[in-house]
Amino acid sequence: FPVTIQIGSDSWTAVSAGGLFSLGLRSDGLIFAWGRNNVGQLGDGTAINKSSPVQIGSSSWSVINAGYNHSIAIRSDNLLFTWGSSQYGQLGDGTAINKSSPVQIGSSSWTAINSGNHQTLAIRSDGYLFSWGRNIYNELGDGTTVNKSSPVALAAPYDTSSWTVVAGGDAHSIAIRSDGMLFSWGRQTTYQLTLS
Repeated sequence: FPVTIQIGSDSWTAVSAGGLFSLGLRSDGLIFAWGRNNVGQLGDGTAINKSSPVQIGSSSWSVINAGYNHSIAIRSDNLLFTWGSSQYGQLGDGTAINKSSPVQIGSSSWTAINSGNHQTLAIRSDGYLFSWGRNIYNELGDGTTVNKSSPVALAAPYDTSSWTVVAGGDAHSIAIRSDGMLFSWGRQTTYQLTLS
C-alpha cells in the first residue's frame, strides 16, 4: 500500500523515480532525495543510502528528473545541474567522474529535461535539443556511436530550434517537434522506435 512522505506542511509539485532512488520537488522549490546513493545520485554530498528524504542544497528548483543512477534538475533561474554517476559522461560536465553534489552544466538557459538509463536530454530555451552520456546505440542522435561527456546537438538536419518535448528510455530517445511530429532514435530491439 502507498505510504505518506511528508516533510513539514508543504505539498509536493513534482516527482521522479530513478533506478533505486527517488526525487521530490516540494512546493517551496526545494529538492529532496532518498534511496540508493552509491554514486552520489541523491546529491547530498555523500555516497550513503538514505531511508528518508534529505534536502539537496537550498536553491529553488523548477524541474527534476532521475536517470538510472544520475539526477538532473533545472533551477528557478533556468540553469541546468546534474549529479550522480558519470560513467558514460551522462552528467555533461566534460568528465567521467561521479559527483555527489549538483554541478552546473554551462551557462545556457533550459526549458525541458529528461534522461534515459545512461543518457541525458535537454531542450535549450531557444528550442535546440542536446544530449550527452552513453551513445553506443546512437541514443544521443548525433549520428555517432561515441559516448559524449558534454552536450551535443542532434545531427543535421534535426539540429534546429524546434523541439518542445523529450524523453529517454533504456537505450533510445524520443522527442516531439514544434510542428507536432514525433521522432525516435537509438536502439531497436522490440520496435520501440516503431520501425518494422
